[in-house]
Amino acid sequence: MKSYIVDKFILLSLLVLGFCLLPFVLRKPPIKDWLLVFLWNAVTNGIIDKIVVSYKTVKYPVRLLPKIFKTNILFDFLLYPIMTIIYNQLTEKDKPFFLFIKLFIFTIPMILIELLAERKTGLIKFKRGWKWYHSFISLNIKSLLTRLWIGWVRKIEESQKV
Repeated sequence: MKSYIVDKFILLSLLVLGFCLLPFVLRKPPIKDWLLVFLWNAVTNGIIDKIVVSYKTVKYPVRLLPKIFKTNILFDFLLYPIMTIIYNQLTEKDKPFFLFIKLFIFTIPMILIELLAERKTGLIKFKRGWKWYHSFISLNIKSLLTRLWIGWVRKIEESQKV
């Protein structure tokens, strides 16, 4: 019971942190690009996490709105999209080498936090052979695909201005 209360406190603290960060990450122009990144990331996260949870490779025993969602909606729809916006803002004009370096600067701490949460809390449990490196690879691929997607959207937008 005590660990459940601690886990809920962690979730609620992260929810407050996410909502506090949101106005700051959306202040830097072009805001429409960051809203697109946020929405794209949130929707695709929800779809991917739904698949992962349905195959029972990852489980979220303690989560927000547990009667409605089996996925980690806090990470899928708020925290990871915010992280992706910050990553895209910091790499907006970077060459590929620095894209990867900055990506690892973001994903390595995320994986370490996930490992800590998996081992010490009831927030996440790995099943069916899921390991930390699966999360690491998928976070990196997903972040790069989002980065490529917004770059592609910008190119289309630029070509339509002419």
